[in-house]
Amino acid sequence: MNNNKSLILLKLLPIMLAFFAMGFVDLVGIATNYVKEDFNLSDSIANLFTSMVFFWFLVCSVPTGMLMNKIGRRKTVVLSLFLTAVALILPLIDYNLELILISFSLLGISNAVMQVSLNPLLSNIVSEQKLSSALTFGQFIKAIAAFLAPIIAAWGALHYGNWRLLFVIFLIEGLIALITLWFENIKEEDISSHPSTFKECFSLLGDRVVLLCFLAIVCHVGIDVGTNVSAPRVLMDKLNIPLAQAGYATSIYFLFRTFGCLCGSLILAKWSTRRFFSISVCLLAAGMLGLMFFNTQTTLYICIALIGFNNANLFPIMFSQAILHRPNKKNEISGLMIMGIFGGAVFPMIMGIASDIIGSQNGAVAIMGIGVLYLLSIMSKVHDITKKSN
Repeated sequence: MNNNKSLILLKLLPIMLAFFAMGFVDLVGIATNYVKEDFNLSDSIANLFTSMVFFWFLVCSVPTGMLMNKIGRRKTVVLSLFLTAVALILPLIDYNLELILISFSLLGISNAVMQVSLNPLLSNIVSEQKLSSALTFGQFIKAIAAFLAPIIAAWGALHYGNWRLLFVIFLIEGLIALITLWFENIKEEDISSHPSTFKECFSLLGDRVVLLCFLAIVCHVGIDVGTNVSAPRVLMDKLNIPLAQAGYATSIYFLFRTFGCLCGSLILAKWSTRRFFSISVCLLAAGMLGLMFFNTQTTLYICIALIGFNNANLFPIMFSQAILHRPNKKNEISGLMIMGIFGGAVFPMIMGIASDIIGSQNGAVAIMGIGVLYLLSIMSKVHDITKKSN
């Protein structure tokens, strides 16, 4: 029994290294703020860089689900790690808007491929009963990378005058993840002899449970990326402080998102999913209201922490419920759920326009509030999901 547990832990190590690399996509939040300052861009133009990253989730997710049916999940994850390495190398070659745009696009493509393939790959190692908790722990590992990104960027900027040292450090970890997973042997289900078509994949959105989970992920990621990008700007707007100081708001967000993922992996093993979901969404709403109306550093930090902690576990909850609802369509469902991450492209773009129009970051916060309202509206419907899936 102990040997079996040790074997599982050894197989989980390269998976968790890949989850850390999955967190690299969150560096675009703090990176966008540095690019905005370096090239003197407006909010709406700067947010287009962030939107470019998450736009690719809309384009690549479903095709990746179909690709997994042909080459398998592990090989698809390895491919994503290779693309991630290329994306991180480009800004080190030269620092201009064109290469940054290409780098961010490649980061979006690679992350879309990784998220579609890595989450269901985990289901080949852990049992269905532990999947939600294991996915949450993976999100905890991912959140560590997101938490470290603004700290490393600030350290590079303050001590070496180059925030792009962030790309060097993340590149090294990404290559380690690629090498370890390349040599790992993970048994997967037999690849379908009848690969799904685009029509068959998108027809799954006609399932009420799948659609509900999909829209929840759109809102969750929109709030996540929106807070990542806008939290420093809210502090700069309301407290009149420089970016180097305000950037730590992003670290606070990811610190509490990381803590939330860790707590969630433990709580979800004991609490009902629907109860945990409801409490998380209510506290998320409280944090968003405070971010709009409070004007002191302490209260704003508390609100950012509330948003980070309570938004942390919504993705693994909705993702696991969707694939457990239709276990015979894991690859296709995974592609659809990850496609919902394009909310990270839609929300920042609209947020940038709203903040430019009203001349305040409250416009951006109000757009995120729309996503929170949707999550509040489906709390009673989540009861049906958990009853049916469990």
